Order: sequence, then structure tokens, then C-alpha cells
Amino acid sequence: MSKYSIAIVDDEVEILNVLDRFLSRNNEYSVTTYSNPLTALDSVCSGKYDIVLLDIMMPQMNGLDFLDKIKEANEDQKVIMMTAYSTLDKVLRSHKKGATDFVMKPFESLQFLNSEIQRVLKQ
Repeated sequence: MSKYSIAIVDDEVEILNVLDRFLSRNNEYSVTTYSNPLTALDSVCSGKYDIVLLDIMMPQMNGLDFLDKIKEANEDQKVIMMTAYSTLDKVLRSHKKGATDFVMKPFESLQFLNSEIQRVLKQ
């Protein structure tokens, strides 16, 4: 079984730790986490990840602006946007900017998130 590479960009370190432990547990994914989008930018935009989980609300850089940078560098990059502060406007803007999917935090369950990741990887 090949490993999928996942980058997770979220300013909440607890979220990063939980997702890293959960997604790494079966060796199906190789997970890299970033708590600061500014330090993640070059690596995430390099296109070396199969999928990016990206928080929308971060103090250092808005996730929608980060999404623009990702898509400028690699328009085919699969990106799942994450937020606890959803509005219809953010969902629509995320999709318009090229996000592959959108999930709400707290997650319905970690299994649900994994199912979404699997669904997006198969697209």
C-alpha cells in the first residue's frame, strides 16, 4: 500500500497533534504539520503533497489567501478547507478559489474526516 502525503496547516497545535496521531496510526498517510502558514507556504506550494488540510482562520495569514497561493503554484493541488467559523460566504469563496472540499471543526468524527480525505484522494 502506498502512503499518501498530507500537509495540515492550522494555528491550533492541539488540532495538529490529534490529526497527526489519528492519520498516522495505520501508516496509510505521511503527515506533515504546520502551525504557522507563513513557514508552510513554500513547502505546501511545492506540490509535494497529495492533499492539504487548510484552516481558514489563522492569525498569520488567512486560509483563503493561502489557498490562492497554493492554486497559483499548482492548480491541481487537492485542498480540504477546515473551519469552526463557517458561513455560506466562506464555503462559496473556498470552492470558487479551487478548494476540493470543506469540513467543519469540530469534526463530526475523525472517521468522517478520514472518509472525506479518502473521497478527495480518489477524485
